[in-house]
Amino acid sequence: MHRLGIGSIQLVSIAARPAPASRVPPPSTVRPYLPFIVVLLLWMASVTGSSASAAEGDDKPAAIERLHRSGQSALAFQRVDKAIAAQPGDPALRFLRAVMMNDTGRYSEARTEYERLTQDFPELPEPFNNLAVLVAAQGRLDRARELLETALRNDPAYVTAQANLGDVLVRLAVRSYEAAASAVRDDAALQRKLRLARELVNDPSIRP
Repeated sequence: MHRLGIGSIQLVSIAARPAPASRVPPPSTVRPYLPFIVVLLLWMASVTGSSASAAEGDDKPAAIERLHRSGQSALAFQRVDKAIAAQPGDPALRFLRAVMMNDTGRYSEARTEYERLTQDFPELPEPFNNLAVLVAAQGRLDRARELLETALRNDPAYVTAQANLGDVLVRLAVRSYEAAASAVRDDAALQRKLRLARELVNDPSIRP
């Protein structure tokens, strides 16, 4: 995940969890010697087991996302579509496909998928957050605010949605100040608030 600043609020994706570190047995439990044939058989079993585990993990969201992030998006889409066909009720797979669609510029399809996720899994905060980002990009700030507020009702500690809501509220403030300033042009306090709000929206110190 990364912050894109107030101008483009933050999308969230699925992050792969790091594998737990292997435990090394204490020296007293390490056998100093095994017959060669036993060592060979153990090595073959290890290789076979690792290959099988890798094959079984090809349809997992983390493995598919790694494939997508490595630039092999076409293959990643094939695998995620196949996985969803086998597990149509898996929200993580459907969410990942929507993220991939957004990454590859298929915004309308991504928006549709996020909308379906909010309907099928209304308790999840992430689809509401990502849908809010796409809706805000269309200039529909009031709708984006509603979606982010729903995400925060689902998870009040969801930092990404909290930051995005703050960004949307600042942009809504700019809109309100602009409307007021167009009606009352000689209000110095109002002009100062408008200037500060615009500076916040365009703050160059905000980095990805």
